[in-house]
Amino acid sequence: MMQSYPPTEKPVVVITGSTGRIGSALARSLADQYDLYGLDITIPEEKLSWIQWLQCDLTSDESVAAAMSQLRETAGGRIASVVHLAAYYDFAGEPSPLYQELTVEGTRRLLDQLQRFEVGQFVFSSSMLVMKPAEEEGARIDENSPTEASWDYPESKLDAERVIREHRGEIAAVSLRIAGAYDEDCNSIPIAQQIKRIYERDFESHFFPGDLSRGQPFIHLDDVASSIACAIAKRAQLEGFTALLVAEDELLSYGELQDCIGKQLYGREWTTVRIPEMVARAGSWVKNALGEDEFIKPWMIEMADDHYPLDCSLAKRSLDWSPKRRLSETLPEMLRRLKEDPARWYEINGLGEPPTLKDEIHSPPARPVADVAADQPRAQG
Repeated sequence: MMQSYPPTEKPVVVITGSTGRIGSALARSLADQYDLYGLDITIPEEKLSWIQWLQCDLTSDESVAAAMSQLRETAGGRIASVVHLAAYYDFAGEPSPLYQELTVEGTRRLLDQLQRFEVGQFVFSSSMLVMKPAEEEGARIDENSPTEASWDYPESKLDAERVIREHRGEIAAVSLRIAGAYDEDCNSIPIAQQIKRIYERDFESHFFPGDLSRGQPFIHLDDVASSIACAIAKRAQLEGFTALLVAEDELLSYGELQDCIGKQLYGREWTTVRIPEMVARAGSWVKNALGEDEFIKPWMIEMADDHYPLDCSLAKRSLDWSPKRRLSETLPEMLRRLKEDPARWYEINGLGEPPTLKDEIHSPPARPVADVAADQPRAQG
């Protein structure tokens, strides 16, 4: 059943994955301007005055059809924008049929049903990881750069973009290729794992199997929401199919991010040296073979040199948008929350139990790794 509220004169916006982090932040930001409908596989018990939820399983033809019938009965046949956030994601890199059934076919099911409506716009949450990493020094990646999917998650996003082109009909579509999102509690798997290793003074945190001067941009959750809100506001000007890269201007290399974290936690840079890829692969394979809960998988090591210097000028021009936050400016608050309440921070970021010897953790190591490996080269920031 769908909760029912009196109709309004506001334009209708539908959000799939509306109870997720991005969906929740987006809905809050749009509440004053739009009549919001959220599609989710599970309807929250909490009832909010500014959004109506419809239960919808995007892996089922019948469920999507039923949800769309309910939407037509309640909201009518006109929709200003559909923001499609629901997708499958597994950072472990394991194959799953849900990449096809949810991310790809779920997008098709939704678009096929939307042909019964008058829809102004379809906004798809894609990923910057669909882009081929930059290879040449000084190169920039923009929307005309080649795409490349090296594992299941970005491959599913590229396949979903293809589905959108083929099934959108007359609906204008925008694919936002978004950088990794974070907020003041972190809520970013790669950043949280990097912080965890340094916070716990894991010896392996001093070693990296790739070029320390390479990296990828991130984007604050609020800026993700604002980019989508701007895309909705500009729906009349965005015709056909448009792909846009969305990220912060700041790109911290892996080495720079290590140093930022180390300075905030310990008051000094965190010495990191590069190790050969084969050594890293062997160590990761052994740990995983022994059943240890190791975040770094052998397949991740192959991408350690990937570099994503994104040029987001097209998104800025097309959406009249620009990011307001920077990861380097948010890290102090992120790490303050970690030190203030490690148990809460670990729980939010799915890291299990934090170490109990906090005094020992926050004391500087007796012998810097730079002394142990003084002959190893260090990347320039």
